[in-house]
Amino acid sequence: MAKINLRPWREERTAARQKDFVTNLVASAICAAALVLMMGYYYDVQMDRQNARNDFMKANISKLDERIKEIEELKRQRERLLERLNAIQELQGNRPIIVRNFDELVRVLPDGLHYDFLERKEAGFSGALNKDAINIKGLALQNKDVSELMRRLNSSIWFGEPNLSQVGALGAGAGAARKSLALADIRAFDLSVILTKPKAEDAK
Repeated sequence: MAKINLRPWREERTAARQKDFVTNLVASAICAAALVLMMGYYYDVQMDRQNARNDFMKANISKLDERIKEIEELKRQRERLLERLNAIQELQGNRPIIVRNFDELVRVLPDGLHYDFLERKEAGFSGALNKDAINIKGLALQNKDVSELMRRLNSSIWFGEPNLSQVGALGAGAGAARKSLALADIRAFDLSVILTKPKAEDAK
């Protein structure tokens, strides 16, 4: 019977298997490196796109911030214009009321008394509760004339309660207008009275 030596065949098979293993290992390494490179490239592309989006958003946000500032400035200008318009309208509306106030001052003036000084002030005077008021300075023959003026002012629909701050004998240092009326019993007075706005039907 012939003898067959299988050793060379086994060595060749082993060498072929080792070669295939090395080839497969190298191919796997190359594929892994290529995959890593592709993933890195993909992430770099995605990062560049996201950065571009961020830059676009920042640019548009800056534009929107500028527009918001412009809108706020326009709102402030609008508010200032509205305040001016309201002030003008209020002045226009108060013009006939001011005329009626001074006309009413003449109506309530009692005999034996005359006005020496009139001043209207929107913020009011001391004791006028920070409301629109008129300060009145004048001369009276008697104290009861001043009291009568205060009663008439208080009963008028155009005025509130008057506040008398000073009344006394005419001083020696008075002006020329007062010296012309220099009598022993002439009284100088100083009072303020609140201005009111009656209803339309009451003002007729």
